[in-house]
Amino acid sequence: MARRPSKHLRTPRPLSTSFTRAESKRDGEWVVQPLVANRSEKDYTCPDCHRVVPAGSAHVVAWPRTPGLGTSSPVDARRHWHTACWNRRR
Repeated sequence: MARRPSKHLRTPRPLSTSFTRAESKRDGEWVVQPLVANRSEKDYTCPDCHRVVPAGSAHVVAWPRTPGLGTSSPVDARRHWHTACWNRRR
C-alpha cells in the first residue's frame, strides 16, 4: 500500500467561508468555522488542552484573520479546537 505524503508537504485544502464567523479574542481577530461530526475525518490535537480531537467529533477550526509573521496565508495557522476549549478562550 502506498503511503500518503505528509500533511505538511501537501497544499492546504481550501477553506469554505460560507459557514464562518468572525470572533475577537485577546490575541486578535479570528475566523471560526464549526465542523459537524460527520465532516471530521482524522484526529487533531487541540492547542488549548493538548488532547486529541477525535475523528468523527464536532469541533471548531479557527485561524487568524491576518497572516502572522513568517506565514504567507492565515490558512497556515489554522487549528482544530474542542468547541468547549475555544469557547473558554477570552
